Amino acid sequence: MRSSLTLACLFLAAASAAAAEPTVKTKVLLVGKSPDHPYATHMYMHTCGMLAKCLERTAGVEAVVSEGWPNDPAVLDDVRSIVVYATPAAEFLLDGPQRNDVVAMMKDGVGLVTIHWASSVFEQNLERLGPLWMSYLGGTWVSNVGLYTGDSPLEQLAPDHPVSRGWQPFDLNDEYYLDPTLGEATPLLRVTTPEKTVIVGWAYERADGGRSFATTLGHFYRNFQQEPFRRLVTNGILWTAGVQVPEGGADVALSEADLALPPPPDAAPQRN
Repeated sequence: MRSSLTLACLFLAAASAAAAEPTVKTKVLLVGKSPDHPYATHMYMHTCGMLAKCLERTAGVEAVVSEGWPNDPAVLDDVRSIVVYATPAAEFLLDGPQRNDVVAMMKDGVGLVTIHWASSVFEQNLERLGPLWMSYLGGTWVSNVGLYTGDSPLEQLAPDHPVSRGWQPFDLNDEYYLDPTLGEATPLLRVTTPEKTVIVGWAYERADGGRSFATTLGHFYRNFQQEPFRRLVTNGILWTAGVQVPEGGADVALSEADLALPPPPDAAPQRN
């Protein structure tokens, strides 16, 4: 009996200790900036906040949103993927004091996701930043060389890739960046313009062990309000962070309030 009681006590003690230990979460850092385009386009911070809510619907994921590169170095602790929705991320990440942080995180295999304009480098900086940038992202668009806005079906080029889970090709209206440069990245998404087909999304498994996902889509916020579009972006973020993407794709079901745009900056305050 004493032996049984001892074993029971040891089991309860172990269970209590396990329950007391904090659950380790996969941390994703989403970085945006203040607006630089007309309302309802390039909604950097609002979109980062919305995507953070999508990410945290997956168990074990913690999403942190920062306006600009975090000033507190502790925010970078344990980050498994960096998501940038801002101006060209080659300059955003590699010019300035944050460069050393970014280089160290890439060497450590941290994931990288770029959305729309962030998936690019300015033409005047291509020679200086291009090789390192391509080694991180696997491809790039040179800003602002070639643009087209219009309607197109969004095609899957790699239906078996985790980014493609849980959504079927659909129609969208967006601003498309023409003639991206892809190195060893895997093309994932394609649209058709009147003159040519254009790759608008790719995945890259880096030599350092990290994963990168880029999409040049995302000019209009209304596209993020479409469930298939939110799912493909969220799938890409989870994949770069090393999180298993569900067979049916990420859960991105948000309320209308979570998906709604904030009031335009010049909107008059409502009176009660």
